[in-house]
Amino acid sequence: MKTIGLLGGMSWESTSTYYRLINQLTRLRRGRLHSAPLLIWSADFEEIRRLQREGRWERAGEILAAAARKLESAGARLLLLCTNTMHKVAAQIQQEVSIPMLHLADVTAERIKRWGLKHIAFLGTRYSMEDDFYIGRLTRNHGLTVLTPNAADRDLIDRVIFNELCNGMVSEESRRDFLRVIDYLGNTGAEAVIAGCTEIGMLIEQQHISLPFFDTTRIHVEEAVRWALAKPWPPLEGSEGVSTLDVRSALLLEDAPNSSL
Repeated sequence: MKTIGLLGGMSWESTSTYYRLINQLTRLRRGRLHSAPLLIWSADFEEIRRLQREGRWERAGEILAAAARKLESAGARLLLLCTNTMHKVAAQIQQEVSIPMLHLADVTAERIKRWGLKHIAFLGTRYSMEDDFYIGRLTRNHGLTVLTPNAADRDLIDRVIFNELCNGMVSEESRRDFLRVIDYLGNTGAEAVIAGCTEIGMLIEQQHISLPFFDTTRIHVEEAVRWALAKPWPPLEGSEGVSTLDVRSALLLEDAPNSSL
């Protein structure tokens, strides 16, 4: 199994989920006491958050690119940037290393297209919902139609992410607010929902909503393990395009998307 390098700490709450899920899926796939060879660099998120607020994205990209070079030098053969928002500087990071970086937006879009869906609600930080780096990639590169909340709800979602979820706080009131937003987007044409922030899975799971729920963290993990093992997941009988991993991970991970079944 190839070594995966994690650019994490943004927040460490979601990076811990990456660590757990990668190892669970590795053990599921390889059996016995196998776990994944991982290298983790974890940011001081307060520093990255300050650069976000100041609009100093290039400087944030320099920090993450330097970390990526360290991971490559230490033996990583695949990079995961364990945050949707910081994919704003993904190209800056990728150009500084020779190993591939698995782009969150691309693997999520491919999963959605595999299920024949096109009109997608997107929830994430204000940067991801309002800037072009993420939604533009979904629309231009993958032909998806993306629906986002109104301005007031974008502010609410952004505030919950940074003030609550990034601090490990899960509130029933905030869950109700997110579900209200999702219901509205579903009523205006969304066929499914992208949890476009790695912390949202702490608050919303497939069991909470009727629309298919695409958790970018879980999708990212599944594709990374698939790549690191360099073996395709064996297909289920009579289920072309649906992998054994999808079903088994749904059994292992209680809140795996129904869209993976």
